[in-house]
Amino acid sequence: MELREIARDVYVCLQEDRGLGCSNSGLVNRGGGLVVDTFWDLPHTRDLIREYATVWSGPARRVVNTHENGDHCWGNQLFESAEIIAQRRCAEAMGRSESPAVMQALARQTDSEDPAVAALARKLSDWDFDGIEVTPPTTTFEERLELDLDGVAVELLSVGPAHTAGDLLVHLPEAGVVYTGDILFRLCTPIGWAGTYEGWYRALDRVVELGPEVVVPGHGPLCGVEGVLEMKAYLEFVRAESARHHAAGLSPLEAARRIDLGPYADWTEPERLYFNVERAYRELRGDPWDAPIDAAAMFRGMHELASAR
Repeated sequence: MELREIARDVYVCLQEDRGLGCSNSGLVNRGGGLVVDTFWDLPHTRDLIREYATVWSGPARRVVNTHENGDHCWGNQLFESAEIIAQRRCAEAMGRSESPAVMQALARQTDSEDPAVAALARKLSDWDFDGIEVTPPTTTFEERLELDLDGVAVELLSVGPAHTAGDLLVHLPEAGVVYTGDILFRLCTPIGWAGTYEGWYRALDRVVELGPEVVVPGHGPLCGVEGVLEMKAYLEFVRAESARHHAAGLSPLEAARRIDLGPYADWTEPERLYFNVERAYRELRGDPWDAPIDAAAMFRGMHELASAR
C-alpha cells in the first residue's frame, strides 16, 4: 500500500493492481475524518487503518462506500461507530450478491480439478474472508448529498446504474479531486455488474464535467481526465465490436476471441473482455439492466478466453 497526500488534508491509499480485488481508498482528514471505501478483507483493511493512523488523530467518523462490491466495503465493520454513507441502491444491494463465506470456500480450491475454479481460487489467494460481517450503510441518499468537513466541501453524486446499481462519485471541488470508485478502472480492464453502456458513458462524462486535477480510480494508478476518456474509448470500442459480431451471429466467447484489443491489450485482466462482450449482448437482446448475472459462467468464460489467448 502507498499512502499519498494529493491535496491539503486529502489522501489516497493505493494498492498495486495485481488483479482481482486490488482496490483504492481515500481519506479526507478534516471534520473528524471521512474514508472513501474500505478493502476486501479484514487484514487488508487493518493495514489501511494503520496507514491512515499515521496522519489522523483518531478513527474516521464517516465512511463512504462508492458501491456495493465487497472489495470496496467488506472492511466497514472495523470502523466501529462510524456513520456509513452510500447511495440508496447500493445499500439495498449490499450483501445480496456476494457472500464472504462463499468467497472463502472458493479461495481454498486451488487444487480443484476444474481448471477454471482453480484459476479463480489462485486469484483469491491473497485474501482472507474469514470473520467478515457485511456492515451496511447507516445513511443513504438518492441523487446528491453535501458534507462540510470543517470548511472542506464534499459532494456525493449518484451516477448509477453504471458499474453497479448504486454508484457514486466523491467530489472535492476546492481540492480538485474526484474519487470515482469503479466508475473508473485505470490501466485495468473494467467490468460492470449492473447498468448499461450508456449509463456508464454518462457517469464517465460526469467526471470529466467536474474538471478534476486528480482522479482516484477504483483500481489502478492516479490520473487526470485523460484516464477517464481512455476508459470511455475502451467501452465504446468493445460495444461497437460486440454489436458487429452479434449481428454476424457469433457467440460472446467467439466474439471476444476475435476482438483485437490493440492499445488496451496491456491492461491488467484483459480476459474481462468476455464479460464486457456478454454485457453488450445482453443489451442487444433487450435484457433489463438489472437482470441477474451468472457470475460462475462469466468467470468460466473469462478463463477460457485467457487460456485461448
